Amino acid sequence: MRTIIVYNLLNDNHSHLSQLKATINTMNTTLKSLSLFALSAAAFAVQAQANTLNLYSARHYDTDEALYQDFTKATGIKINRIEVGDDALISRLASEGNKSPADVVLMVDASRMIKGQIEGLFAPVNSAVLNSAIPAQFRAADNSWFGLTTRARTVVFNKVKVKANEVDAYEKLADPVNAGKLCTRSGSHPYNLSLFGAMVERLGVPKTESLLKGYVSNMARNPVGGDYDQIKAVGSGECGVALVNTYYWLRAVRSNKPEDIAMVAKIGMVWPNQSAPYASGVHLNIAGAAMTKYAPNKAAAVAFIEYLASPSVQGKFADGNNEWPLNPAAKINNPALTSMGTFKAETVPASAFALRQVTAQRLLNQVGYK
Repeated sequence: MRTIIVYNLLNDNHSHLSQLKATINTMNTTLKSLSLFALSAAAFAVQAQANTLNLYSARHYDTDEALYQDFTKATGIKINRIEVGDDALISRLASEGNKSPADVVLMVDASRMIKGQIEGLFAPVNSAVLNSAIPAQFRAADNSWFGLTTRARTVVFNKVKVKANEVDAYEKLADPVNAGKLCTRSGSHPYNLSLFGAMVERLGVPKTESLLKGYVSNMARNPVGGDYDQIKAVGSGECGVALVNTYYWLRAVRSNKPEDIAMVAKIGMVWPNQSAPYASGVHLNIAGAAMTKYAPNKAAAVAFIEYLASPSVQGKFADGNNEWPLNPAAKINNPALTSMGTFKAETVPASAFALRQVTAQRLLNQVGYK
C-alpha cells in the first residue's frame, strides 16, 4: 500500500513529499501502538488462563467442593466445574476435540479411564510427585491417568439363609450350595465387568466362563437394580448373597434410619478370597484423574492432580464416598472404614482388568448373564 501512495504522490507536485513522510510516520506509530496493544491483550489472556482450571467431573459429592475451594485459596487458580456422567464425559471430550476447554477429568472405574486413554483423549503427565504418591498398579503405564481412591467389590449375605464360609470367595458363589441365593446388578455394569475382567486376567477364559455359568445357575432372580437394591434384597431374605461395592454397604451401616438399622442387623459382610485355596485377594476398582490432551492450562492441571494425590487431601477426597486413599502416606480418618478392618487386596493392575472387560462381556453373552 505504501508503494502505491509513493507512486501517486511523486507524480503530483513536489510539495506533497513532506506530507507523504508525515503520513508514513503516523502509520508506523499507529502500527506500533496496535502491536503493543495486541501483545498486552495476549499477555492478559495468558495470565487469565494460568489462573483458571476447567474440570469435567463424574463425581458429585459435597465434600469435593471444600477441597476445590482450598485449592483455589492455596494457588489462586479458579476451578470451573461441569458435572456429567462418566460415559457422557468421554463422549463430550471426543466430540469437542481440540476445541475442548477441559483441563482435567475425574472419573469412576478403570474401564472408563482406559477408554479415554485408548481414544487418545488424555495426555501423559510426567510428575515425580504422582509417580511417588500413586502405586504403579493403579495408574496408566504411560501416566495418562492416575487412580486416586479405591473401592472394594465385596460380598454381603443373609445371616439366617447363608453361612459366611460358604460365600467367602468369588469362586464359591458359583457352588451348588448357593443355588437360588445369588443376586447381582447387571453383569454388564462396569463394577461387575471390572471384577470379571480381573477373573479373566488371573484365572483365564475357561475357568472364568465356568464360574459365570455357575453364577447364572445360582441366581435368585434376574439381575436388576443397583448395589443398594441387592443389599435390601439380602436383608429381606429375597436373596441369600450379593456382590456389592463397599461404599454402598457403608452407606447402609452409617444410616440412622430405623428400617436401615434393622436391615443391617440381618446382614453379614465378608472379605472374599483371603485364604487358600482362594487367596487372590479382594478386587479393587478405582476413581481417578487425567489431564486432557488439549488442556489449555496444563500447569494448573498437573498442580491440581498432584494436589488431589497429596497425603493431606487424599483422606478427605476418599471420605466423600467412603473409599480408600491410594497414597500410602495418607491417613484414614473415617471410622466406618476402619471398623471394617484390614484385608488382602488383589494385585491385578487396574489397566489389565480394564482391558479384559471386552473378553468378559463376550463370556457374559455366551452364558446368558444379563
